[in-house]
Amino acid sequence: MDRLKATAFAAGIDNALRLYSGLEVVHMSRKGQHVVPTERGWSVKKAGSAKSTSVHATQAEAIAAATLIARNQKTELYIHGRDGRIRERNSYGSDPHPPKG
Repeated sequence: MDRLKATAFAAGIDNALRLYSGLEVVHMSRKGQHVVPTERGWSVKKAGSAKSTSVHATQAEAIAAATLIARNQKTELYIHGRDGRIRERNSYGSDPHPPKG
């Protein structure tokens, strides 16, 4: 099994065909808020939800909105780049590995 097939298989049956066929899949893991690119700008989405919580013209506006939600809910904030990959992550909940000092 080549690397791509193995990655598709590890992602699960539902995503395997999409990953293997080369279609873009943005996998939202864990609970929290995700800032993701869309055709209409930048969306804030709850992890696992297909619907957007809100849509914004700029990534900065979407990050500001998602930060408020993540702080209120004490969850994680995942910021995706234009390629759909997570480029930054912020924790607003109880961090199991807080920084020293």
